[in-house]
Amino acid sequence: MQKIKSLMARQGLKSPQESMADLSPIENLRIPSKEELRELRKRPIDPQAEQEIIDGIEEVYFSNDSYDMMQHELEKLPPELNLQELEEYRDKLKSQQAAVSKKVADLILEKQPSYVKELERVTALQTSLQLAAVICTNARRQLSVSKEGFTEASLGLLANQRRRQLLTGLLKSLRTIKTLQRTDVRLSEMLEEEDYPGAIQLCLECQKAASTFKHYSCISELNSKLQDTLEQIEEQLDVALSKTCKHFDVSHYTKVQLAYSLLGKTQTAMDQLHMHFTQAIHNTVFQVVLGYVELCAGNADTKFQKMQYKDLCTHITLDSYIPCLTDLCKALWEVMLSYHSTMQWHEKHDKQEATSAQDSVVAAVSDESMVDRSYVKKKLEHGLTRIWQDVQLKVKAYILGTDMSNFKYDDFIVVLDVISRLMQVGEEFCSSKSEVLQESIKRQSVNYFRNYHRARLEELRMFLENETWELCPVKSNFNISQLHEFKFMGQCRSPSISPSRQAVSSNSLAREELSLFEQYVQEGNPFEMHIENKDEETEDVLASNGYESDELEKSAYQDYDSDSDVPDELKQDYVDEQTGDAPVKSLSRDTMKGKRKSDYNLNKINAPILTNTTLNVIRLVGKYMQMMSILKPIAFDVIHCVSQLFDYYLYAVYTFFGRNDMPVPSPSLPTHGGRETGTTRVLGPACLYESSGLGLISSRLRTTLNRIQENLIDLEAVGENAGVHNATEDRKEKVPSPHLSQLVVLSNTDTLYGLAQRVVATESLVFLAEQFESLQSQLDTMMPAAKKPFLQQFYSQTVSTASELRKPIYWIVAAKAIDYEQMLLMMSGVKWDIREIMSQHNVYVDVLLKEFEQFYKRLGDVSRHVRIPLPVSNVLWEHCIRLANRTLVEGYANVKKCSNEGRALMQLDFQQFLMKLEKLTDLRPIPDKEFVETYIKAYYLTENDMEQFIKNHREYSMKQLANFGQRCVWVSHINKKARQKLLAAIDDIDRPKR
Repeated sequence: MQKIKSLMARQGLKSPQESMADLSPIENLRIPSKEELRELRKRPIDPQAEQEIIDGIEEVYFSNDSYDMMQHELEKLPPELNLQELEEYRDKLKSQQAAVSKKVADLILEKQPSYVKELERVTALQTSLQLAAVICTNARRQLSVSKEGFTEASLGLLANQRRRQLLTGLLKSLRTIKTLQRTDVRLSEMLEEEDYPGAIQLCLECQKAASTFKHYSCISELNSKLQDTLEQIEEQLDVALSKTCKHFDVSHYTKVQLAYSLLGKTQTAMDQLHMHFTQAIHNTVFQVVLGYVELCAGNADTKFQKMQYKDLCTHITLDSYIPCLTDLCKALWEVMLSYHSTMQWHEKHDKQEATSAQDSVVAAVSDESMVDRSYVKKKLEHGLTRIWQDVQLKVKAYILGTDMSNFKYDDFIVVLDVISRLMQVGEEFCSSKSEVLQESIKRQSVNYFRNYHRARLEELRMFLENETWELCPVKSNFNISQLHEFKFMGQCRSPSISPSRQAVSSNSLAREELSLFEQYVQEGNPFEMHIENKDEETEDVLASNGYESDELEKSAYQDYDSDSDVPDELKQDYVDEQTGDAPVKSLSRDTMKGKRKSDYNLNKINAPILTNTTLNVIRLVGKYMQMMSILKPIAFDVIHCVSQLFDYYLYAVYTFFGRNDMPVPSPSLPTHGGRETGTTRVLGPACLYESSGLGLISSRLRTTLNRIQENLIDLEAVGENAGVHNATEDRKEKVPSPHLSQLVVLSNTDTLYGLAQRVVATESLVFLAEQFESLQSQLDTMMPAAKKPFLQQFYSQTVSTASELRKPIYWIVAAKAIDYEQMLLMMSGVKWDIREIMSQHNVYVDVLLKEFEQFYKRLGDVSRHVRIPLPVSNVLWEHCIRLANRTLVEGYANVKKCSNEGRALMQLDFQQFLMKLEKLTDLRPIPDKEFVETYIKAYYLTENDMEQFIKNHREYSMKQLANFGQRCVWVSHINKKARQKLLAAIDDIDRPKR
C-alpha cells in the first residue's frame, strides 16, 4: 500500500482524502464514473498475480525524490537495441501500469463512502453560516433601537453611583495600605531587638493582608517589599543561628528555633546549623593558627591569609606550638560544647512537647511536627560523628604540620596530655575511639621517641663515661614514687600528705566522676588545667652526707650493746634475699661484740646504693612509662627502649668492672661480649684455677651479654668515631660501647682495686633491677597482650641476672687481694717427707692469714666510705677463701715427696688456717673446706678406693690428679702395678679432652 501511495505521488495523483481536502465546499468535484469503475473491476486478474506485478516494479519508481523516469529507462537500454526485447519490455511496463491503475481504482472505490459523507458535512456548514449572517443583522438592528430608547442623563446617574461605591471601597483599602506601609518601621525595630519570632509573625500577617489588595499597583510593590523584608529576616536569622555554634545561649537559641518553626523551615534550619558548625570549626582553627603564625612572623604579611590551613600549620614555631595547640583545643571545645548543649535543648524541648499534647487539636499539631522532630533527632545524632571527624582532621593537620623530634620531653608530654584529653572529649562526645588522632599522634610519637631514645642512650653513655662511681646520698626510705617522673602512677600515698591536700584529692575524684561536658558546661575549659595545674611539690629524696640527719649519723657508730630494740632476725648473720632463711651458722653475741665499728658500717646502714647515673636511668624509666600511659599504641616500642636502658647499664657495669683487662695476673674472665677465652691465666701452675669454676659468668648471664652486644652495642664505632652516628642502617639503632672514666683507678692495692667503685656500680645495678621488679605489674598492664612474652623474657633473662654480676666483678678483687703466688712459692719450699709428726704449723699459713687480716682491714677502710652490703661481703670472702683453698690443693699437688707425717702436717696447717679464718669472717660453712680435706685424705685410701676416687672427683684438675697418682709411689701400701693402673685411669679421663 505504501508503494502504491509513493507511485501515485510520483505520477501526480492524489489520494481520495487529499482530493477531498483540496475541494472547496461550493465546487462540484468530478469523481470516477460508475462505468469506469465497473470497467476496471471487470478486468479479470488474479490478485496474487497483480500483487506480484506491483512487487516487481523497481524501487526507484516509489522514490519521493524528483527523479527523471524517462532518463532512467533510456539509460537502461543496451548499446545494441533489439526490437522484440523492447516490445516485451514495453508490454511489461504496460502491465505494471495497468496493475497500478487498477489498484488505485480499487482504493478510490473503497474510500468513496467517506468522500460522500464529508461532502455532506461541507454542505451543512454552508447552511449554518448563512443562518449566522441573518442573526447578526437582526442584532445590529435591535441595538440601534436601544440606543435611541435611553438618554445620556440616566446613564450618567448610574455611572456616578457606581463611582461612589468604588471610591468608598478605595478609601478603606487606602487606609489598610497606609497601615501596611507603616509596619516596615516596626519590623526594623523588632530585628534590632532580635525578636525574630515577632518580626516573622508580623510580616506573615502583612503578607496575608496585602494579598487581599494585590490588584493595586502600589500593593504589588509593598508585597515585593514585604517579601524582601522576610528574606532579610531569614538572612539575619541564619546569622543568629551561626552564633550559637561558638557560644550557646538558651534564650537566643529558643527564639531562633521558634522563628524557623513559624517559617515552616525546621528541617532547613537543622541543615543550616550543621553547615554553620562545619564552617565554625574551619574558621576557628584557621583564625587561631593564623594569629600565632602572624604573631611569630612579626609582620603584617597577608600571604598567610591566603594559605590553606594545612600549609599554615607548617609555619608554627616550636615556641608557640603548645600555646597554639592549647588555644586550638579550647576553641574546638567551645564548638563541641555548643553542639552538646544544642542536643540537650532539643531533647528537653521534645519532652515538653510530648507532655503538652492533651487534646485532639494539640495532638494533631504534634503529629504534624513529629516528622520534624524525628528528622532533627536523627540529624543531630548523625552530626556528632561528622563534627568530631572534622575536629580530628583539623587537629591531625596541626599535629603533623610540625616535626616534634626536637621537642623537649616535658613539652612533648604536654602535647600528648592535651591530645589525650581531646580524645577523652571525643569519647564522651560521640563514643569515638579517635582513630585519626591516635594514628597521627602515634606517627609523631614514634618519630619523637626514636630520636629521644637515641639521644638518651647517647646521654647515658656520656654519663657512664664520666661517672666516677661515687655514692649518691639518698634517704633510707627512698622510693621511686617520690620522684616527679612517677607521680602519674598515683603511688605516693604516704601519711605525710596533709589533710587539706587529701581533701583536694577527694574533691578531684568527685569531679572526675562527672563527664567533661557536665563539669565545664557553665564555665571553664578542660584544657586550661594543662597550663595552670603545675606540680608545686618538690622532691626530697637526697640525704646530707649519706645520712638523713645528724642523729642517724651518730647512731651509726654506737656500740653493739645498744641493739636491744633491733628485731632478732636483723641480728642474724644475714637473711637469704630469696628464701628468707637464716644461714646455717649465726654469730654468737660475743663475736658480735668483738666486731669493730667499721664492720658495723658494713651491715647496719641500709640506705640504697646508687649513683647519679642510676637515678638518671630511673627518671628516664618514669618518663618512658608516663609516655606509655598517655599513648598506649606505642607501649611496646617504649618498653623495648626501657629494656635497652637497663641492658646498656648492665653491659656498662660488666664492661667496666667485670672484665679482667688489667696486667695483674689473675684467673681469666669472659671477653668483651661475655665469650670465654678457653684458657685460664694463673698465678702459678697452669692448673690452679682450671677447675675452680670461679670467675666464669653463668651461661644465662653470658647469653644476656651476648644478646646485648649483638643487638645494642656498636663495636665498629671506636676511637674518635665513637661518638659519630651517621653510620649504616644496621648500626643506626646501636650505641658505642662505653669507656671507663680515667678518674676511676682500679689498680690500687690500698683501695682493694677500686672495691668502693665496684660496690657502688654493682649494687646500683642490683638496686635498679629491684626497681624494675617493682614496676613489672605496671609495665605488664601497659603492654599489649601479644607482646607480653617479650616483657616476661626481659625480666627472666635480663633483670634477674643483675645480681649474678657480683660473682665476676668481686672475683677480680678476691683474685688480687691475696698474694696466692707467694703462698705457692712458700709451700714449694716446705719439706714434706718428714719422719716425725710435727706440732707446729708451717710459716706459709701465718703469711696467708696475715694476708686475710690485711684484706679484712682494707675491707673495713672501704666500708667507711661506702656501705658494703652483707651479700657483697659474703661473695668477697667466699671468693678469697675458695681461691686460698684451691691454692692449698695446688701447692699440695706440686709436692714431689711426701710421707704420712707430711700429710699429717698438711692437715695441721689446714686446720690452723681454718681456726684463725673463722675468727675473721662469719661465712659458714667455709667454702671448699671439703675440697682440701678430701684431697689430703685421698692418700690414705686403699688401692681400689683410689681408683674410684680418681673417677668420681672430676672437680680436681688433670694435673692435680696426675700428681696425685705419681706421688702414690711414696705410699707404702700401693704397689707399682697399682700405681700404673691409677696413672692409666687418669690418662683415660684426660684423653677425651686432648
